[in-house]
Amino acid sequence: MTRTLYFSSAPKDASPRNSVVLRDVVKVYGTGGTTATVLDGVTVAFPRRTLTAVMGPSGSGKSTLLHCAAGLDRPTSGSVNVDGAELTALGETELTRLRRDRLGFVFQSYNLVPTLTVRQNVTLPAELAGRRTGAEAVTRVLTRLGLAAHADSRPATLSGGQQQRVAIARALLSEPAVIFADEPTGALDSRSAAEVLGLLRGAVDTAGRTIVMVTHDPVAASIADAVVFFADGRVVETMPRPDAGAVASRMATLGAPAGTNGGRR
Repeated sequence: MTRTLYFSSAPKDASPRNSVVLRDVVKVYGTGGTTATVLDGVTVAFPRRTLTAVMGPSGSGKSTLLHCAAGLDRPTSGSVNVDGAELTALGETELTRLRRDRLGFVFQSYNLVPTLTVRQNVTLPAELAGRRTGAEAVTRVLTRLGLAAHADSRPATLSGGQQQRVAIARALLSEPAVIFADEPTGALDSRSAAEVLGLLRGAVDTAGRTIVMVTHDPVAASIADAVVFFADGRVVETMPRPDAGAVASRMATLGAPAGTNGGRR
């Protein structure tokens, strides 16, 4: 089935078919004469049950876009709707609850607690939220991600790829509506990166999740349903059904050599 993946002028009601919608989002850092506009009137949507790669040169605004879309940072103006909830209308307590209950996060640095076992790391967000997680559900997600034999191991005994699998298991356990991934393969070797990308792709195709992934890697972007290219705080192009060669060529024209890790913004 062909879907309209992205748009530059958002319809009035995009939430039934889109998990994430940003409209006219502006993000300005600083005050007075030292301001920097990192997002400059961004309007974009991410459809349900798709994986989107967000790419751009260092300083283009791609990670700031992800942080605003995920409720980790508030835009200066504009609106952000995630899974039917208007984030800009929520207070801090409500926003924290939404991130905890309906969103998942995977970062380059894994963000695992070194003193906890794999099983404890995976169940930690639910425990902090006061939710009980059934042992069968935990075992099921660990088995699916090839971690069952490491359930009682600590992160330091695992490879980088295995640690990232733990982070993905933690994100999947609560069955989130949207998973936000920021350079999830940036610290991995090519084999581990391929395994992690396969797991993320499977979360969309098998479990019906929506994933928004910031990456600098054309190979990682090639598993996406589409790539959103960023430059100077704006969406400059979208590429459906990308392949690594076409992505690398487009990145080169944006001033970011393919395969180099851009800045966090």
